[in-house]
Amino acid sequence: MRMWLIIMLTTLIVTGLSLLYLSGKIGAFGFIAPDDFPKWRRWLRGFILVILAFVIIAKLLNPVNAIVCVFYLTLIWMLCGLAFTLAQRFFHINYDPHYIGYAAIALTLIALGLGWYLDHHVWEKEYTFYTSKLKDPLKIVMFADSHIGTTFKADGFAKHLKSMQAHNPDMVIIAGDYVDDDTKKEDMITSTQALGQLQTKYGVYFAFGNHDEGYYGKEYRGYSGLDLVNELKKNGVNVLADDVKLLDNEIYIMGRKDASADREHRGGRLTMADLTRPLDKSKYIITIDHQPNDYKTQTESKVDLVLSGHTHGGQLFPLNQVGKWIGANDLIYGHEKRGKTDFIVTSGISDWSIKFKTGTKSEYVIINLLPQK
Repeated sequence: MRMWLIIMLTTLIVTGLSLLYLSGKIGAFGFIAPDDFPKWRRWLRGFILVILAFVIIAKLLNPVNAIVCVFYLTLIWMLCGLAFTLAQRFFHINYDPHYIGYAAIALTLIALGLGWYLDHHVWEKEYTFYTSKLKDPLKIVMFADSHIGTTFKADGFAKHLKSMQAHNPDMVIIAGDYVDDDTKKEDMITSTQALGQLQTKYGVYFAFGNHDEGYYGKEYRGYSGLDLVNELKKNGVNVLADDVKLLDNEIYIMGRKDASADREHRGGRLTMADLTRPLDKSKYIITIDHQPNDYKTQTESKVDLVLSGHTHGGQLFPLNQVGKWIGANDLIYGHEKRGKTDFIVTSGISDWSIKFKTGTKSEYVIINLLPQK
């Protein structure tokens, strides 16, 4: 908790300094005020314009996205200033100082426009692994962080499921944060009904993320975590909360409670040792664990494949690896092998609060498990 308070405080300080910086830069434009205006009056006009733009973005999107826009404009403006200064010093190129601002605003719009596109469109990411524990190939489609109602509602989610179904998966795995705190009840129900239409050999498996149970109680969004579980089960989805299922006497699929069950006193969860102790390690063990931050014990438990989401792939460049730097996550995105265990973290098919992905893109994952040749 202390770590996140530090991050929040740092964000507020950086945002405040960025607003002050941009106020001076915007105020320097000739169309803001005549050249003979006192510097403080030019800065004040710039400050008013910057705050007005911040409020408009916060109203259209939300305050978090307004902070992202301010951060990017400040960063790009500073980099443009450095680039123009170096060009003048080493190549003797003279320029109007206002060109820095024009370039910064244009590049920020391009960067955030691209980030919006990467966030709101969904790609496929494919992995192939070989194992001596399987007799026949197994195809898994896995997705996480759909946060229904953020970048798409129930109808958009159903379209993504059709794309997944086109791969004819043997099973579909949902690695947490299927819904969000702001997901409307009707969207949750309709989306879950769409899950019930998937045709697979082994079924659909769901493990909780930190948002699925809701942080603000049943009254806030109109349904509880238990209501979600009941709706999922009604539509044939297997809900795994510290549970293990054996398929065809060859494959274990294990779904863990989210790590927030321990950290936020939501009843706690079993350890990897507790979950794997009774299992036959000669069989292939798949673990669904929303947050990728228990790699040491998962490696020691000798499970074969661990599937996670939560990180949104690092979300924003150049802050992609912050979660790893501060020790909140073991892996931010992609594939890593530790010992005999393969770990996959997906960037998710949607988003939570931030509406831009400048350091990754939205995706679902196709995993091909093939018998060892």
